[in-house]
Amino acid sequence: MKDIETFLKENRIDEVECLVPDMAGIARGKILPAQKFLQGMRKNGLRIPEDIFIQTVNGDYPEDSDDVTSASTRDVYLIPDESTIRLVPWYDEPTAQVICDAYHFDDEGEVQIAARHILKRILALYAAQGWTPVVAPELEFFLVDVNTDPDYPLVPPIGRSGRRETSRQAYGVDAVNEFDPIFEDVYDFCEIQGIDIDTLTHEGGAAQMEMNFNHGDPLLLADQAFLFKRTVREAAMRHRVYATFMAKPMQGQPGSSMHVHQSLLDAKSGRNLFATRAGKDTALFRSHIAGLQRYLPTVMPLLAPNVNSYRRLMPDYDAPINTHWGYDNRTVGLRVPHSDGASRRVENRLAGADANPYLAIAASLACGYLGMMEKLKPRQPIEGSAYRMARTLPRTLYDALERFNGTRALKPIFGAIFINAVTLVKGAELDAYQLVISSWEREHLLLNV
Repeated sequence: MKDIETFLKENRIDEVECLVPDMAGIARGKILPAQKFLQGMRKNGLRIPEDIFIQTVNGDYPEDSDDVTSASTRDVYLIPDESTIRLVPWYDEPTAQVICDAYHFDDEGEVQIAARHILKRILALYAAQGWTPVVAPELEFFLVDVNTDPDYPLVPPIGRSGRRETSRQAYGVDAVNEFDPIFEDVYDFCEIQGIDIDTLTHEGGAAQMEMNFNHGDPLLLADQAFLFKRTVREAAMRHRVYATFMAKPMQGQPGSSMHVHQSLLDAKSGRNLFATRAGKDTALFRSHIAGLQRYLPTVMPLLAPNVNSYRRLMPDYDAPINTHWGYDNRTVGLRVPHSDGASRRVENRLAGADANPYLAIAASLACGYLGMMEKLKPRQPIEGSAYRMARTLPRTLYDALERFNGTRALKPIFGAIFINAVTLVKGAELDAYQLVISSWEREHLLLNV
């Protein structure tokens, strides 16, 4: 409490944004005057409706939610995580932001369906085994022209040269520099917020970029990825450009992913448990991969959470269609980069950039955990293209939800209440999607059938 008070006083903060990520990863919460924020902290007065954790991406609420929330009118209270307090760098008035956890008033503990709680739940499983997981996310996104009419396709923005990108410029340095003013703001904003970003590259799509994060604690990195999305969107809008983390925003272009590199340390010694002292893969590493192979297809609603997500998972667009693994192979779902023993890790390439980072990281670590606890053995690593192999990932969100609900091993890991909540929310979003008639249907069916 004193640390937050000191921060607010030293930075002469006028307002505080209390943030919680909902299931879609959208920042929900409250904005309060600094003094009222401090009063609320002391009296558990930072209240929000529990229902925000089952709010759909289109702003609705699913029906029959009694099994996943305490009551439709019930409030929960927020406890700010002091380690997450930061300045909001794009406001003129001194403003702070802090990520919060949500708790019930009747001593039931944390809200079980909150995304941040789910990741902490998985990390507790690792801690009980004396393991410390380490992750490094990579987030891809597109820059596009301001688009206020959803019926019109997105187009790349005009850069400093006065032209739009029309060809793919993977790793193009000058292509990134077309939008240098935006990324100057991004780096400045991230530095002020303590978001530990590393490498910026141009990806394969027109005006598609990738930002890598330095590796570290999964909860810390999920917090940073959550804030980074908001930061990039804000920086882009200051230059009359949209930044989008949709999984597949443009036809004929690659999709945007959130690759998650993950490794495992011994909590006491800090030694990488995925490699022997001679630098060879350990049995634990192989079991972790085997868990990813077996269980990742069952947690796809957390890695590919939207109807649009499954448009990305197509062959030959640098996105996986199965869970094969290989060494430094970018066609597989699970890539093991070349590394020495201390850096041995596996890169999960399944998650889309549209995924909630807390849930995507939690899902990936949970699958690896199950593999290690069950001592599973992976299939043989493959060489060459994994696209010649059978598709084993769900093709639609409908299929993904069926697998998610039907996998018994997931329920004690995530909790039945959370699995039910995901099913309710995503089911409501699918129902809303089915009510929309697309331009493709009007174009090809209107006068032809």
